[in-house]
Amino acid sequence: MERVFSRLRNLDAYPKINEDFYNRTLSGGIITLVASVIMLVLFVNELGLYIHSYTETQLVVDTSRGGKLHIHFDITFPAVPCSLLSLDARDISGEEHFDIRHDIFKKRIDSHGAVIEVRQDGIGAPKIEKPLQRHGGRLAHNETYCGSCFGAETSDDECCNSCEEVREAYRKRGWGMTNPDLIDQCKREGFVQKIKDEEGEGCNIHGSLEVNKVAGNFHFAAGKSFHQSTFQLFELISLQADTYNISHRINKLAFGDSIPGVVNPLDGVQWTQEAQNGMYQYFLKVVPTIYKGVRGRTIDSNQFSVTEHFKSSDMGLLQSITGVYFFYDLSPIKVTFTEGHVSFFHFLTNVCAIIGGVFTVAGIVDACIYHSQKAIKKKVELGKFG
Repeated sequence: MERVFSRLRNLDAYPKINEDFYNRTLSGGIITLVASVIMLVLFVNELGLYIHSYTETQLVVDTSRGGKLHIHFDITFPAVPCSLLSLDARDISGEEHFDIRHDIFKKRIDSHGAVIEVRQDGIGAPKIEKPLQRHGGRLAHNETYCGSCFGAETSDDECCNSCEEVREAYRKRGWGMTNPDLIDQCKREGFVQKIKDEEGEGCNIHGSLEVNKVAGNFHFAAGKSFHQSTFQLFELISLQADTYNISHRINKLAFGDSIPGVVNPLDGVQWTQEAQNGMYQYFLKVVPTIYKGVRGRTIDSNQFSVTEHFKSSDMGLLQSITGVYFFYDLSPIKVTFTEGHVSFFHFLTNVCAIIGGVFTVAGIVDACIYHSQKAIKKKVELGKFG
């Protein structure tokens, strides 16, 4: 056993020096203190890198085809009543959606921004008391009410039982409903009065859209839209003003789910109208983005860049395009964010490298200073006895 211990002692790479041969110096103490501070700072920095994750970015060509694009928005119009605000969308494939209401919610707000009412899009149709049949007489026994569409019916069996249904029938025909007071359903529902009651109010509209993953646009405009020939127009009922203030604030606009650490460039943007009428345009370049979290979570979303432009319009036909337009196009490049984490062994290796490296450099510096001081001292002694 003694032989084994003797061989182990011979393998000692750290031979010990008797303390009688130590020579402690002031410079050595200063260097030791400085080296300790440097090691502590480097260790804290390495510990921070180990605790926090890092992100790698990769650019690839987007080869995906088809699919849908989810648009989430929250926009406030302080001077446009909810009853006059509509949302439309179209894309280059020819698909069009007018007066979108699905998953759309509106908040009526007063001049101070306080919420008056929250409702899903659409003024609504209360129950009509003692309704008239389309032939003008009262309902017979077990007869179901079927309101007239006032010439906009596409078949003899089509019914319009509310003001909104009449407006929808007019929209399909490409007609504008210029006087709601002549429509029995609108008159009974108090449609005109409801619009008058919202004069001076604003509207917050929020919700989501699902559109084709191709270039297109969606826009917010005053008035219910309808399609006529190859042009999109807006009905201008007699209650609407000659001008519209489309000042707005974008509380949120996102193409897809939120990505950690990514802030959308239009969130919180506000614009105040100074010209009389016109259309405010946002041109967006949408970049498909995939985020891969350190725990395996994957988010398939999008980022976008934006430029802005206000196009004023003169009185006349161009007045009908007054609104806020978002034109978007898709980038052929896809961005992939991959979140990673430094392994424990990598962290341990770096800590050992810090300690060993600082000790080695400090030892070299201390040795140089010690030999320099020793040489100077020797020269001084030779000078005295020379």
